[in-house]
Amino acid sequence: MKEKRNVNKVGERKRKEEESEFCGVTVKWISYFSTSPFLSDRQHFPSFFRTIPSDDYQAQGLAQLVIHFGWTWVGIVATDNDYGQQGVQILQQELVKTGACVAFTEYIMNIYAEKNAQLIVKVISRTSANAIILFSSDNLLIPLMDELVRQNMTGKTWIASEAWSTSPLLSVERYSGILSGSIGFAIHSGAIPGFKEHFTSIHPSMSPEDIFMKEFWENNFNCKWQDEGPPQITWNYSTKYCLENEQMDISKSFYGDLFVPRVTHNIYSAVYALALALHDLHSCRIGQGPFYHGTCADILAFQPWQLLHYVRNVRSQKEVGSELIFDVGGNPQTQYDIVNWQPGIDGTLKQVIVGSFKGNAPARSRFLLNTSTMLWNTQENQVPLSLCTPSCAPGTRKMASEGEPACCFLCVPCPQGEISNQTDSTECFKCPWDQWPNVKQDQCIPRTIEVLSYEEPLGLSLAATTIFASLFPLAVLALFIHQRDTPIVKANNRSLSYLLLLSLTLCFLCSLTFIGHPTPEKCLLRQAMFGIIFALCVSCILAKTIMVVIAFNATKPNSDLRKWVGPKLSYTIISVCTLLQVFLCVIWMIFKPPFKEYDINVNPGQIIVQCNEGSPIAFWCMLGYLALLASMSFIVAFLARNLPSNFNDAKSITFSMLAFLSVWLSFIPAYLSTKGKYMVAMEIFAILSSAFALLFCIFITKCYMILLSPEMNTREHLMGKK
Repeated sequence: MKEKRNVNKVGERKRKEEESEFCGVTVKWISYFSTSPFLSDRQHFPSFFRTIPSDDYQAQGLAQLVIHFGWTWVGIVATDNDYGQQGVQILQQELVKTGACVAFTEYIMNIYAEKNAQLIVKVISRTSANAIILFSSDNLLIPLMDELVRQNMTGKTWIASEAWSTSPLLSVERYSGILSGSIGFAIHSGAIPGFKEHFTSIHPSMSPEDIFMKEFWENNFNCKWQDEGPPQITWNYSTKYCLENEQMDISKSFYGDLFVPRVTHNIYSAVYALALALHDLHSCRIGQGPFYHGTCADILAFQPWQLLHYVRNVRSQKEVGSELIFDVGGNPQTQYDIVNWQPGIDGTLKQVIVGSFKGNAPARSRFLLNTSTMLWNTQENQVPLSLCTPSCAPGTRKMASEGEPACCFLCVPCPQGEISNQTDSTECFKCPWDQWPNVKQDQCIPRTIEVLSYEEPLGLSLAATTIFASLFPLAVLALFIHQRDTPIVKANNRSLSYLLLLSLTLCFLCSLTFIGHPTPEKCLLRQAMFGIIFALCVSCILAKTIMVVIAFNATKPNSDLRKWVGPKLSYTIISVCTLLQVFLCVIWMIFKPPFKEYDINVNPGQIIVQCNEGSPIAFWCMLGYLALLASMSFIVAFLARNLPSNFNDAKSITFSMLAFLSVWLSFIPAYLSTKGKYMVAMEIFAILSSAFALLFCIFITKCYMILLSPEMNTREHLMGKK
């Protein structure tokens, strides 16, 4: 059983306690079992050294062990004394540094031990922490272990401090179900040359004057020596008497731990360190000594401070991989064995060394663990989990839960357009501009490209419709050319009709520039081409309407309009109206031309490849100018609707302009409410619809008269209708 000393009070008494008589002179302590961190205070204990690491290093190592296995939600149970309180304080600080959280902290008390154990087990049963650090000595754990057995508290992983990780609790069969799979730090074991051979060869008869040898023998063999003298103090008497021919059996020895030398090794190291210091002191050469003017200390009359100098500078290789050296606090190099409690064949637990911890090593090599040899409380090799909140899967991120420790968090899905591809990610990040999260939001995938192409049904059907529709004005043009000398063709301004039909053909065909993958050239020209061609078309209708009005009014006596009758006026009107649209488009193309763009903000997961109009104002000015021309044609045609109908196109032009304006007025809200390929399809539909309206309203009656009623296509018939 390990004893932890209370060193809270600091004073002269401490200095006296650390001094002892050695060969008639005062020397300093080299402790083999004192772990209190207070003793590392060089101001109060300038000459204290030890061969066992301080509890500071143990607490730091336990915290790092917890993080090594991924346990972020742990409980702490400690004894209510200096050893436990100091250990808890350091543990909590180290756990916070490493990112772990403490679910609870409970103290084992000597008074009301049974009631205290019940309260601790109640806390343990309610917690979700599966990893619990026990910072205690083994003798204080019995009430707690008994209560755990009574309540059958299994499924927890116990992390043992070195004070009980190698305790006799291993041999208690009723605790095996509770403590199986425990892991902890143990004092580093090391080889002591010749010790095993010496131990197996000793016998009380060889040293009859050694009372400690007899005591040791009685406790090991559970017997009583029959000899005279004062009674010996024994741990476990019986009526059995010791035999003189008994030999020490290592496998049955009560002191079997001596052959995995832990405390014994520390004692050996303490004696070894002092012996080295004395040897160095004795080996000093005058003139090369470490003291004033190269003097040396006298081995028979040295001062404590002289021996202290050599103890501080002890440095020797005790064994392979183990070096004896003290740091500025009088502590040795930090090294622990990591032990795992595993069930044996006889039902008891056995201690298996599964690794080591070296506190002075680089971070990556501090832990050396053979996890394949480890068993846990689940009787499996897989490391158990101890988390307040299950890990957040990829596609989610951790969000702090108000009023809860940092380890207790919420897992919330990543916002739209963001992903997380790691477990327990604290933040999500956006995909590259041309990628989009998949359904699980754990990886980025290429965005689908949306464009009105010839490969898809909508684009293919619009292209086919466009080509088919462009044949109608060509057919009418061919008919008019074939019937060019007939009265109906002559009466409707033959040259303007030819130009109008050609422009209608171009109106249909300009729709093809809106289909297919946008290119910089297409984007630059398609809206300008559409605006100029439609301006030419509507200008022809306006010129035709004006010429109808002039033609009928020129027949009046003494009319001044006769000089305007002729092709020059109509071509002038067409040229001026079209050039105004050309000028507007040129200004647009120079100062803020359309360009190709990739829009990722409209539809999630899509890239809309489209043409940005550059200047929306210029685009709507272009459409507004077409509306102005159409409105002028509508007004003039409407005013001329009551003129004699034999040669009058006013009515058909009125209906054509009404249909034209209706299409484009309907187009505006539809265009503004759609995006991507459907916006382009809407504009194509408006182009085709308006062109069909003009073609149908203006030429359907004339084609009917030419093809189906040739008797109406005579001068007499037309003149007779006057």
